[in-house]
Amino acid sequence: MPDQDDLFDGAPAGDGKHAGENRDDAGFARDAGGRPDTRSRASGPGREPLAERVRPSSLDELVGQDEALGAAGFLREAIEADALPSLILWGPPGCGKTSLARVIAGHTKSRFVPFSAVLSGVREVREMVAEAQALWAREGRKTLLFVDEIHRFNKAQQDAFLPHVENGTITMVGATTENPFFEVTSPLLSRCRVVRLLPLGVEALVAVGRRALTDAERGLATRGVAVPDEVLSVMARAADGDGRRMLNLLEAAVDHAARKRLPAVDEAVLEAVKAGPTLRYDRAYEEHYNVISAFIKSLRGSSPDAAIYWMVRMLEGGEDPSFVCRRMIIFAAEDIGNADPRALQVAVAAKDAFEFLGLPEAEIPMAQAATYLATAPKSNAAYMALKAAKKVVHEMGSLEVPLHLRNAPAKGMAALGYGQGYAYPHDYDGAFVDAEYLPKVLQDRRFYEPAGAGYEKTIKERLEWWRSRKGGDREGG
Repeated sequence: MPDQDDLFDGAPAGDGKHAGENRDDAGFARDAGGRPDTRSRASGPGREPLAERVRPSSLDELVGQDEALGAAGFLREAIEADALPSLILWGPPGCGKTSLARVIAGHTKSRFVPFSAVLSGVREVREMVAEAQALWAREGRKTLLFVDEIHRFNKAQQDAFLPHVENGTITMVGATTENPFFEVTSPLLSRCRVVRLLPLGVEALVAVGRRALTDAERGLATRGVAVPDEVLSVMARAADGDGRRMLNLLEAAVDHAARKRLPAVDEAVLEAVKAGPTLRYDRAYEEHYNVISAFIKSLRGSSPDAAIYWMVRMLEGGEDPSFVCRRMIIFAAEDIGNADPRALQVAVAAKDAFEFLGLPEAEIPMAQAATYLATAPKSNAAYMALKAAKKVVHEMGSLEVPLHLRNAPAKGMAALGYGQGYAYPHDYDGAFVDAEYLPKVLQDRRFYEPAGAGYEKTIKERLEWWRSRKGGDREGG
């Protein structure tokens, strides 16, 4: 096996890399000190996609991450001082995770080793660690390991990093689009700082586009095609927080205009190259939980506009409509309950309509259900009654059923008192009789307390009337 320093610290001429230029297997040119030079990664303008050619080469070129990379923040100070702890970079696609890792590579004196969770396993981890240990023993030089898509490693593979991160053999920078608190093991997470990178805002995306348009060496300045600011803004909104998508769209638009010999990108050019929206939504990961949470909270907060927006976000993102219907059914019972008993019927009807119609037609009754639930009176009294009753059952166990509430299908059971003293409510005025229906130790315990909203106002008044009649003489039996 060749020495890892040969692979990462420069390559001889004639091996497929440019003669006279130090370039590592990750594509980084090396400066005189042997550090990665991220400014000249491409073999020449036009040979790689624009998004790859114009990657930031310094911290100042990274836009849209002021919270994580602010001048007074720990991360910028740690990078500039070459004292970086192990990190997990967490953010959506195109927010700058890989670009940040490459900028770190340009600032560190450590050997920078890119490592893909898609292509590598435990064996490669062990080989890399052995080489890192040898490099430290030989030169006192540390290894910085960049693990792309770290969430794709299973528990055993993640555990392979633990002792080496802990003892400082390697400094690990992991990148993930998924919530690391779900996807990265707790032991590894506890040894790393989690840095949250946000989707790029419209202003940041426009800045990314402008820089690419004015860069003659790596960008599009020599193409002779103008892109007005208003068109850049439209592109930025279409990019939906993703810098790579912004640059891909910009490059496609400029190429299309150049082929048509047009002096500028206009709306017609943009429409010709723009694909449909690609929303940040994944049915199995964090955005799924974020959006459904926003949907339920909007229903609970009586905001039909927000509720319909979040429902459309889910459906347009590819969510299973039956999941949305199921959550609306739960919501109708949990958060509306008897304040509007029809809410549950409407939610179940939306589920039936989806099963009968399918999409896209079922979106209409689903929209009706979502707006109905959002505007219905709210009460969680039934849900709270359920929780209170469960708590008592778990605490007090199997309390005896009072004798007067038991059936007596056999004469011997009646002789033991089964059913004796039961008063049949329909024999009394108003179909009400003063009687106890709970076990003796729970008499007068109340689980259901209607809130007085919507139909529950009627229920509350009825319960108060019944309770006011308790304690009177009971007749019959």
